[in-house]
Amino acid sequence: MSALAGKTILMSGGSRGIGLAIALRAAADGANIAMLAKTDTPHPKLEGTVHTAAEQIGAAGGQALPIVGDVRDDDDITAAVLKTQGEFGGIDIVVNNASVIDLSRSLELGAKKYDLMQDVNVRGTFMLSRAAIPMLKDAENPHILSLSPPLNPTPKWLGAHTGYTLAKFGMTMVTLGLAAEFARDGIAANTLWPRTTIATAAVQNLLGGDEVMAASRTADIYADAAYSVLTKPAAGYTGQTLIVEEVLEADGVTDFSSYAAVPGTPDDRLFPDIFLD
Repeated sequence: MSALAGKTILMSGGSRGIGLAIALRAAADGANIAMLAKTDTPHPKLEGTVHTAAEQIGAAGGQALPIVGDVRDDDDITAAVLKTQGEFGGIDIVVNNASVIDLSRSLELGAKKYDLMQDVNVRGTFMLSRAAIPMLKDAENPHILSLSPPLNPTPKWLGAHTGYTLAKFGMTMVTLGLAAEFARDGIAANTLWPRTTIATAAVQNLLGGDEVMAASRTADIYADAAYSVLTKPAAGYTGQTLIVEEVLEADGVTDFSSYAAVPGTPDDRLFPDIFLD
């Protein structure tokens, strides 16, 4: 039997990009995927909604539960947890995928965008994970996975985009805190971050356009690494800030060429992701 067959994942976001890739990798095993996302209707500039994501999950072999809601809203979080439990009988995994990015310097960053990043990235990670803890305690191999970087409080990254850095490091600190707090309950909590940029809309629109997209890896590499993390025994694999490529290397993967967004791009031509030295 496939490792995630019959397992239930509650994910924030996931209508497109990395979150959807992780969902589809789990769906191939026959997993249940509940997605709490705002994208009820098509966005003029971004592809995919929670409903199109659900269709893709079903086509990949999984069971999907699209939940239209906002991870900033406590009532929406409670409803998502209850709907997931009611539909699938429990929750085995929480994936904190929803995230807002704004790389503005401190004097240019608007107060509303600062608050949005804190509310979605940090508060959303904390509240969604916390709401699912009672169900995770009953799960056989419970995991929390947050898509955030290792803590690297060097001047290079603290000073690059202070508001966004604070929000992403906050996600990581929440996750590490939960790992320590609920270790006795056997709940794993880890973060996962790529060594290179991933070809997503965020990279296209915010990090350098077509040039950086061409020097990125596909979301499949993130999905394969997340799958590896989520299938590890929870009790002995927790409290780590993991790097996508290192997770796969530990599993024996040595050739990442198939993940290049542009086939044939050598590794030394790929664009390094932020937060890693």
